[in-house]
Amino acid sequence: MDKLKGNLLYGQSGGPTSVINSSAYGVIKEALKNKDAIGEIYCMKHGIQGVLKDDLIKVSDLSFEDVELLVNTPGAAFGTIRYKMKEWEEDEKEYKRILEILKKYNIRYFLYNGGNDSMETCREVDEYLKKVGYDCRVIGIPKTIDNDLPVTDHCPGYGSAAKYIANACMEIACDSSAYPKGKVTIAEIMGRHTGWLTAASYVASASSFGPDLIYVPEVPFSIEKFKEDIKKVMTRKDHCLVAVSEGIQDGQGNFIAAASGTKDPFGHTQLGGVCHKLAAIVSDELGYSTRPCELSLLQRSAVHLQSKTDVDEAINVGRYAVRYALAGKTSVMVAMRRANIDAYRIVYFTVPLKDVAAVEKTLPRTMINPDGNYIQPEFLAYVLPLIDGHHKPQFRNGVMRFTTVMKP
Repeated sequence: MDKLKGNLLYGQSGGPTSVINSSAYGVIKEALKNKDAIGEIYCMKHGIQGVLKDDLIKVSDLSFEDVELLVNTPGAAFGTIRYKMKEWEEDEKEYKRILEILKKYNIRYFLYNGGNDSMETCREVDEYLKKVGYDCRVIGIPKTIDNDLPVTDHCPGYGSAAKYIANACMEIACDSSAYPKGKVTIAEIMGRHTGWLTAASYVASASSFGPDLIYVPEVPFSIEKFKEDIKKVMTRKDHCLVAVSEGIQDGQGNFIAAASGTKDPFGHTQLGGVCHKLAAIVSDELGYSTRPCELSLLQRSAVHLQSKTDVDEAINVGRYAVRYALAGKTSVMVAMRRANIDAYRIVYFTVPLKDVAAVEKTLPRTMINPDGNYIQPEFLAYVLPLIDGHHKPQFRNGVMRFTTVMKP
């Protein structure tokens, strides 16, 4: 098959990770190696909004240093967004605008880097382009610290976030156990519907410095049982560390804590503050001193604790996205699977966008203990390879060096 000749457009969408820019690096480096098919490389400013507003960055205008420093930079270097378009069957206006911009810049390769909702956007764009007969290869590049994309073994971004959570929980455990009369410390970890991130705190426990109790959204949360769990731990050791997902829900599916009644464009309730609510319950009803602790944005932005495995795989999914597009693939997402049971090795493949768009993969119940308040040891075999190795940041005058593609 002859290679389709034209330009490439790359975009970032959804919540940033500490390695999403490594995927951008992989895309750019691989595209530059294929100038016979790919002319210019463009990047959307703030995801699909950059297309709709005709606001693109031409990679050839960037310095060599800015491209190289992508791997060391947190956030989304080209800007991200949470933006939901209507389905094209319902309203073609924005899709017509996208087609106009793709034609203007002769875009024949459309690569979108994101999570569940981003893959849905990717699928809709691909379907519309096929409907109007515009020849363009559309490839989804996985990204999410939540690790909830289906089919793929794991998602780039998760390994580094898990590494940060494990080490942060070890540090918190050391600090909270320093006094003769300790507190109940409650660490709130991201995770709306899945417990992959919170489960990573078990790595700290397996190293003897971690939570005594771990609660994830996959198991209905009971306030009364939670209080009994706390009392049991405090009777045994006079201090207690709890790791809890922000998205824990009661038996009726109601979030234990929601920051407000507001929802994002994809219908997700704004969450936050569950550690403060639970700390107030422990203090007021059980009489223990408490300390709520939100790990917050550092979970996804801490490049000083990037997993080398995660960085390498994030680069590779970007590289493979370009390779698959050049090979004629379209309407697919790059995915990963483990190829060897005895030694960790990843094989890359593609999965149809329709099989991953807007679908969530939850933490298996077998990885959660029967009482629903801790993680099973089998989780370690899954997560340890993902947090392995350390990608060292670049420092100058004691501070890290980041790309200046889009200064904050």
